[in-house]
Formats: sequence, structure tokens, C-alpha cells
Amino acid sequence: MRTPQLRTRRLVMAGASVAALVAGSLTMANTSTAAPTPTADTLSSAAAGDLATTLAADLKGSAAGAYYDAKARNLVVDVVDEAAAEQAREAGAVARVVGNTRTVLEAAKKQLNEGAVPGTSRAIDPVSNKVVVTADSTVKGAQLRAVKQAVAAQDGKAVLKRTEGKFSPLIAGGDPIYSSGGRCSLGFNVVKDGAPHFLTAGHCTELAGTSWSDSQGGAEIGQAVDWTFPGADHALVKYTADVPHPSEVNLYNGSTQQITGAREAVVGEQVQRSGSTTQVHDGSVQGLDVSVTYPQGTVDGLIQTDVCAEPGDSGGSLFAGSDALGLTSGGSGDCSGGGQTFFQPVTDALAAYGAQIG
Repeated sequence: MRTPQLRTRRLVMAGASVAALVAGSLTMANTSTAAPTPTADTLSSAAAGDLATTLAADLKGSAAGAYYDAKARNLVVDVVDEAAAEQAREAGAVARVVGNTRTVLEAAKKQLNEGAVPGTSRAIDPVSNKVVVTADSTVKGAQLRAVKQAVAAQDGKAVLKRTEGKFSPLIAGGDPIYSSGGRCSLGFNVVKDGAPHFLTAGHCTELAGTSWSDSQGGAEIGQAVDWTFPGADHALVKYTADVPHPSEVNLYNGSTQQITGAREAVVGEQVQRSGSTTQVHDGSVQGLDVSVTYPQGTVDGLIQTDVCAEPGDSGGSLFAGSDALGLTSGGSGDCSGGGQTFFQPVTDALAAYGAQIG
């Protein structure tokens, strides 16, 4: 993200090199469950996320997931009995009774993750109340038959989708934080132990290097101190140079979005992604706790969206208003014809490193 701010050495968060650019789109299955009751509180996406977290804890085994209805501005909660549905309605949500609990779907996803082949992903879809397994164009022959058998063995709790293209990690152009092995983007500025750091994608450090500058061949501004990839996809870089580090995201229109905190995303909410290749694009959250298997291994716990991305956008910022949500991990398609992008939740990265937005 070479911007006026960066040219004056003012580092602003934005998108970077798409680490594991996934091809094709993941279309969630249509649900056959009963329609939700159309009465609920009007909520912002952030408030809906808070309510979803509260109800998941309160309902325990009776909860089966939740998603945000952006048009109606309310939270839809999946439950497995009428008593739980009434509790959800009293809390201000729309409730619908479904056949699979969250625990059942998590167990199904865990089984499907075992022995997963490269070129596949697994996501719990609260809209269809199933686990959606997606296989890219490289999954053929015996591997495809094995995936189909694994899905069929879930006895209706999972569905298989196909997508064109290939799931693969890519280090390509992006918001200008450069290492000897590639170029990635700064995601969000954070503070750890009172010192300034920033978050980016873990694959950027794993595949490209640990020393980062804000120009190709330039002086070092940061050194990676910790990272994870695969498994998760986040990295923590400590500033080693005296450069400004505002808590903002570049909007590529001469302005920035201030970031004041981080939270978990909620399925159905509207979000934005900033990246130096394709700049700012928006879309909605389609899934949480998504697992994607790349040649290097599986990355778990990702946010799935229909926001487009291209090589060069990985490591960058997923946000909603002033809330930080995710770091770009991989995607599919392009911003001409549309695509899909996966993000590492920021809350997980902050917890892993003991850092705070700052």
C-alpha cells in the first residue's frame, strides 16, 4: 500500500499479498429448515455479535449457530428445541429450530478435517445448518472419491461443493512492507508490553522472511518476533525504526478509518477489506471457524467472506467501522468478476501475542 502516508513514512494498515489465494467461490447450501420468526430487536452488527456470544454461552448444547440478517438488522439464532427458541426471542433475537446442534456440526467438521486433502475447505454454515465442504479443481480421481465418501458418511450433516481454480499460498505485490523473499501488507498496528508492533499474515513471515521495510530494498522498520503458519495465519512484527504508527486503515480516497478496538465477526454482517492491489472493497461474512487446506497444511478458524481479493492483498485489514476483524489470509477470483476471501480473526492473533489494538 504505497500511499501518501507511507511516502512520509507514516504506516497505515491496509491489505497485502494474498497468502493463500483460493480459487473459485464457496456458495453455501440453501437451508431446508423452518423460516425464522420475524420478530426481534433491531441491532447493529457489533451488537448482534455480542448477543450471539451471550446466547451461545447461555443456551449451551441447545445452540446451533447464529447469523446476522443485514436487511432486517437482527440476529437469527439456530436452536434445537422450542424452550431455547423462547429464550433466544426473549433476549432479542430471531429464533428458528434446526436439526443439528453446534456440537454435532463441530464434531462432523473435526472428522472431515482428519486426513483432509490439499485443495479443500470445511466451514460450518449456520444458514444451511450443515458443514460445507468445498473442493477445488485439483481434487480429482481417488482423492475426490474419498472426499465424497467422507461427506456422505456424515449422514446429511455435510454437503460437498466444487470450485474452480486452485487453493495455494501466494506471496505477491501488496502494501509495501518488504522482505527479502516477498512483499506483504501491514494489517493493524498494535501495542505489546508498551512497545509498538504490527500484525500481518503468518505466511508472509514463514514464506518471505522476518525483516521488513516500507520500500523495496529500504532500511528495516520492523522485525518479526513471532508467527504461526499453517495452523493459524498471523504474525507479530516489532517496530525497530522510529516511524509513525497510527491506529488507522487506509481507505484509498485520501482518508483513513480510525480503529479503536477488535471483536469477532458475525455471519451476515457487512464488512470492508483494504489492500494495496485492489484497494477497498466490501461484502459480507459468510462463515466462521473455516478450515482451508493448502499444500503447506491446514489453516483453521478463518473468517469466510464474499469480499473480492487479488494477489497482493494478503495480510491486510478486514474491518467494520472502527472495529478490527481480520487479517487477509487467502482468496479466490478477482475484483472484476468477484471472488471470495478468508481472514485470520484479529481477536485470535491478539490473544496469541498478548497485544492490544493501538
